[in-house]
Amino acid sequence: MTPQVEELPDNRVRLTVDVPGADVHHAVEHAASDLAGSVKIPGFRTGKAPKQVLVNRIGRERLYAEAIQSHIAGWFWNAAARTRIRPMAQPELDYELPTSDGDDWRFTAIVPVLPKPQVADWTTLEVPAADPEVPRDLVEHELNVLRGTVAELSPVDDRPAQADDTLVVDLVGAEGEGQRDYVVELGAGRLVPEIEEQLLGLAAGQSREIEFERPGETPARMTATVKEIKEKVLPPLDDDLARAATEFDTLAELRADIEENLREQIEGEVEDAFRRAALDRLVEASGVEVSGPMVEARTRALLEGLVSSMERRGISLETYLQVTGGSPDALVERMREEAKRSVAGELVLEAVADRLGIQVTDEEVEEAVRERFDEPDEVLEQLRQGGSFETERETLRLAAALDRVAVEAKRIPLELAEARDKLWTPDKETTQTGTKLWTPGSKEPAKP
Repeated sequence: MTPQVEELPDNRVRLTVDVPGADVHHAVEHAASDLAGSVKIPGFRTGKAPKQVLVNRIGRERLYAEAIQSHIAGWFWNAAARTRIRPMAQPELDYELPTSDGDDWRFTAIVPVLPKPQVADWTTLEVPAADPEVPRDLVEHELNVLRGTVAELSPVDDRPAQADDTLVVDLVGAEGEGQRDYVVELGAGRLVPEIEEQLLGLAAGQSREIEFERPGETPARMTATVKEIKEKVLPPLDDDLARAATEFDTLAELRADIEENLREQIEGEVEDAFRRAALDRLVEASGVEVSGPMVEARTRALLEGLVSSMERRGISLETYLQVTGGSPDALVERMREEAKRSVAGELVLEAVADRLGIQVTDEEVEEAVRERFDEPDEVLEQLRQGGSFETERETLRLAAALDRVAVEAKRIPLELAEARDKLWTPDKETTQTGTKLWTPGSKEPAKP
């Protein structure tokens, strides 16, 4: 059942949430499992007492209180997302404990919310847009990459190893373990950087003791011996290359195809950047500032995403901070500013969607899912069962709102925007106060 929202004075709402009996039952079972592991009951091993014995021991009220207290926050925030309210603080919850774990249950929450912004007229915004030119050296780079795929390897005897060489090496640890006759192209990223760097400069037959870091482990040592060095002999950049490596008959046709593909890619990147800049300008023009638990939750999500991304690449957060020269506090603050931009952007796009009366049908949600996934029916079922179907609908609704903003905002050349920024105007002498959100289109960092 859809949660009910009642608007109250002072930017507060009362949210009435109905929790299905199945969810209540799950919460009670979860609480019983947790309590069974902490409550000692004579005659039973810890965690093995039947549920009814546990209830007789601790009382039904304590069990249900534990179940509700451990799950109500999740139920509240799911309901908040479904109803598109933006809490600024933790809610004041009002409820009575369930009388059973099989019936539907209801609670209410009063919470202050971010006020709906008075969105500015986006048709008057001037937003800089770059010209999607294809750099000539980028085309040449792609051609050289293609040449590399069909290059021949020629043995080298008169010089040490250098970047782009292909080596045959033995990598042997202190106990004799490791890999022998290992083939590696320097610069391809197949070895950790410390090993590749120390292979450079070795001639065939030479060895070197190498020490390198391992994520979460003590440094390792090994002996690297270069057995063979081979260099790439690139074929000429001509029609023969085009015929040998592609479906084109001439180098001119191949070059034109590469340039067209790069142009499409650059145009997409330029358009994405313009859309972000248009939204940032609209947030700024609308005077939207945000704070509260939504910002903090978004900040945590961004940090967790960054850490996960680093771990997938075998890099710890400590290493990342050392490489970037940052501190944990500075990183958190940077993520918080990004979270503010994200939440503020959503508020503004909601206001745009409301003003334009944008609606997204079930069929449009299903079509979008079918375009993105190989097994859309399974994904749609998961979205419906997990309560995320409405979240997907809202995502599409906000994207449609941003489409209108991007189409109707005034595009100006990037060079013109940069020239205007360099001009002195009296308002630039005005002392700025308060917090200003940083956006990709702004020239100054956020001020405390």
